[in-house]
Amino acid sequence: MIEVRDILKVKGPKVWGVKSSQTVREAMEILVRENIGALLVFNAQGKIAGIVSERDIARTCYNHPQNFSLTAIGTIMTKKVIVGKPEDKIDYIMGIMTKNRVRHIPIVSGSQLEGLISIGDVVKAQLQKTEYENQYLKEYMFGGESTTSDR
Repeated sequence: MIEVRDILKVKGPKVWGVKSSQTVREAMEILVRENIGALLVFNAQGKIAGIVSERDIARTCYNHPQNFSLTAIGTIMTKKVIVGKPEDKIDYIMGIMTKNRVRHIPIVSGSQLEGLISIGDVVKAQLQKTEYENQYLKEYMFGGESTTSDR
């Protein structure tokens, strides 16, 4: 069974973030530059205070078209952040993401931020797991013979 830590081994621990006092424009610059979909929001002590996604910013642009870029991230971020643990199974994390309609979950071990995973990371891991299981079953069924069409 694949665990979140397996995703982080491949993805790495890098997490992009902003302070709650930074503006939507500053957050957008990071999202675009890094080609990512969400940023963690940190308080003055460096602790997770929230998360802000492209969707949060799009809503702000729509609701406040005149001055959205100057809006403080702290006013639009999601304050209730769902976190995962490195030992969580990806099936569990996928269920949590689906149930709560979130696309990004920070991974925390104790008080240490270990990384941030997206629904895309989880789906990719699930697909790799399925491909591995399919290959294993083919090898089992055909007694280790090649199952590819390159014979």
